Amino acid sequence: MGDFFISVDELRDRIGTSQAPLILDVRRREVFDQSERLLPTAHWREHTRVEGWAGCIPAGMPVVCYCLHGHNVSQLAVAALRARGIDARTLAGGFEAWRQAGGPTILKAALPGRDEQTPSRWVTRIRPKIDRIACPWLIRRFIDREAVFLFVEPAYVMDAAKEFGAIAYDVEGAELAHVGPTCTFDTLIDRFGLADPALEYLRLIVRGADTARLDLAPEAAGLLAVSLGISAAAGGDDRAAVERGMEVYDALYAWRRHAASETHNWPASRAA
Repeated sequence: MGDFFISVDELRDRIGTSQAPLILDVRRREVFDQSERLLPTAHWREHTRVEGWAGCIPAGMPVVCYCLHGHNVSQLAVAALRARGIDARTLAGGFEAWRQAGGPTILKAALPGRDEQTPSRWVTRIRPKIDRIACPWLIRRFIDREAVFLFVEPAYVMDAAKEFGAIAYDVEGAELAHVGPTCTFDTLIDRFGLADPALEYLRLIVRGADTARLDLAPEAAGLLAVSLGISAAAGGDDRAAVERGMEVYDALYAWRRHAASETHNWPASRAA
């Protein structure tokens, strides 16, 4: 197992990536209920009932628990998890340290109403290209890591949402759709109250590619080309298109967070 604690900076570097741990909010119930926000993808768990939910954690999955200040509540939960062989760590400083450092959080009120053990369901139009791939990436990386996505013909999206208890998005008539000149990716970011400089730039790229406004960001034209290529290569397999697209958005997000100032040139004696 790793260290007992994980720093805010270390966890921040994993949020929004495929290497993010399972995040559990173990704040006392009254504290959790009074708070409007939680960490991305977090689920609330009762810290005194670890034996009741520890078995639901996938084998080998690293876990991070946080309480309000990173004191006894989260440390008790982590100790109980580690006693069961689970690689669990406490967020140093807890939710307050995360908030004060400007770490991204999501609005609890915007979360889909569902059982804690059941992944959320989302439904949209078939043949995803830009918005309908960017949105699943955002949802899995910041909202619900186990989210399930369904694709149907446009005329049946709203019916499928009712039939399967799913959330319709990026289709006419859905609450989560384009608003004015913006796209559904924008709507999701605003709905969940995500404040993240990298996401703010990424939304410009997505909006530019999705709404034929390639002037919004230099990278928009590249995203448009790659997205059309993903759709063509998927051959009608919408889930495959989403999985391929996840890697593209992982890369764009990582570039904006860690490598936006880097350049590349040839020969090697020039700027790397």
